[in-house]
This record gives sequence, structure tokens and C-alpha cells, in this order.
Amino acid sequence: MDLTGADAVLFDLDGVLVDSRVAFVASINAALGEHGLPQRDVAELLPHLGPPLHRTMALFAAQEEQVDALVVSYRARYRATMAAESAVFDGIPEALDVLAARMPLVVATSKSQALAEPLLEQLGLRDRFQAVYGPSLQARDEAKSLTIARALEGLPHARRAVMVGDRKFDVLGARAQELPCVGVLWGIGSEQELREAGAVAVVEEPGELVGLLGG
Repeated sequence: MDLTGADAVLFDLDGVLVDSRVAFVASINAALGEHGLPQRDVAELLPHLGPPLHRTMALFAAQEEQVDALVVSYRARYRATMAAESAVFDGIPEALDVLAARMPLVVATSKSQALAEPLLEQLGLRDRFQAVYGPSLQARDEAKSLTIARALEGLPHARRAVMVGDRKFDVLGARAQELPCVGVLWGIGSEQELREAGAVAVVEEPGELVGLLGG
């Protein structure tokens, strides 16, 4: 598919713009420990970086009633440490600068907007984006397709918008809104996961996005 006519780009956050693995794993395990639950190893936790947080915590809670409390504990620690324990992927600022000069860019993430906005601010990325879309703190399991739909409402003039993500949830959410999705391989998802979900292209480094999207 020719994507060089793209007129807007929606970016996932974790695994695309920012390496959040350390912050995610440490905050999950801190929440589990706080509530007397066994901590998990990195390999078990990383596949759950991407879907809504309530969905992940439901897998590790001893009872359903614990899920909300685990989420509160996770967010409290994450908010305090997220910038120190996260890093912008190499090449992302440069790619964003080129793309932002020719089309609007927005973030569409499953991370709550109340955490996504300050994280992007603290890491120096927020000014590249027209807007940031994520679930409210009260949302328990907002589908990625719904987040993308709200982002598209904020791009009323876009006719050839493209999603960029690192997990199948990004690809499937984009497809539900009839958007092509480019998969990136510096995040969590594998090339097989992305292609099986229907990614129209897969790139290995941020600079490839520029040429692919006509920057």
C-alpha cells in the first residue's frame, strides 16, 4: 500500500515513542507486592504492555475486588517514577520533527490521558503533537478502536490518516476504523504478531517512517 499521501499520523505511545518497559514492570510488581500478591518476572509481564491496565491486573489479582486497588497502586508509583524509568526511542524526535512539518500528528494510547500527557511533557515530546488521546482514569477497558475514533474526530480534515503501533491491538483498532496501520519492531510486538493482525507495513527504525509516510 502506498502511504506517501498520508495527511495525518496517529501514534501509539508505549513501545513506539517511549520505551516504558522498566517503568511498567517495576510498577506492576510494586502494586502486586503492596497487596500481598506474588511478583512476576519480566518475560511474563512484557506481553501485557499495551492492553488496558485493568485487563492486565485482572489476570494477576487474587479476587476481582482487588483489581481497582491494584490499578490505583500501580498509577501512584508509575506517576512518580515514569519519566525517570522511561526513555524516548533513538530517532523518534528527528522523525517526528520531519513528519510534524507536513501533517498533524496525534497520540492515541491505551495509557490514561492523565498519565500520557505529563509523560510526554517530561520527556520533551509533547510539542510535536496536536493532541493526545487516551482513556479517562475512570475507564476500565476502553477498546483501542474507540480511542482511535476519538482521535479521528479531532482530525476532521484528514482523509488519509495512518496509525503507527507496536502491538496487534493497535493494528486491529486501526482496522476497525478503516485506517492502515504501520507496525514498528522496536517495541513489544513481533513482526509475526503485527503482520498477522494486518499491518500494511513493518519498519525496523524510526527513520523509515519518514520515507514511508512521505516526509
